[in-house]
Amino acid sequence: MSFVSEIPAAASPVAAAHFAARLSLETDCADVAAAMQAGEVDFVLLHVVGSPQAYAHRHVPGALHLRHAEITADRMTAWPPETLFVVYCAGPHCNGADRAALKLAQLGRPVKLMIGGITGWADEGLPFADGSEPGRL
Repeated sequence: MSFVSEIPAAASPVAAAHFAARLSLETDCADVAAAMQAGEVDFVLLHVVGSPQAYAHRHVPGALHLRHAEITADRMTAWPPETLFVVYCAGPHCNGADRAALKLAQLGRPVKLMIGGITGWADEGLPFADGSEPGRL
């Protein structure tokens, strides 16, 4: 018996609930890029780490720079309460997106984390924007 099958797989209903829960909390770079390319941007993409200079150097096109430390109830009134936020940070080695997602959730805001962050975006071969504006994909 292999290490893979040593512990039996979960029952299908348990697995379905698990993966549905994960997908309700996360999205990936390819899905974000596809939504942008199709003009189906029904979310606000937030670049939540780094200085304005780092954002200006390289960010995901369409992303707004709002550091997780700046996410407050007052700041979030710029968007309707039902706005879905997608947050990302530098990559798997960074927890800035998790911190931002936690703050948004605590403020009652819908939120998903873009897994992979900048590292994942680069791994997918997707283009970056530069400058102080969100830019376009």
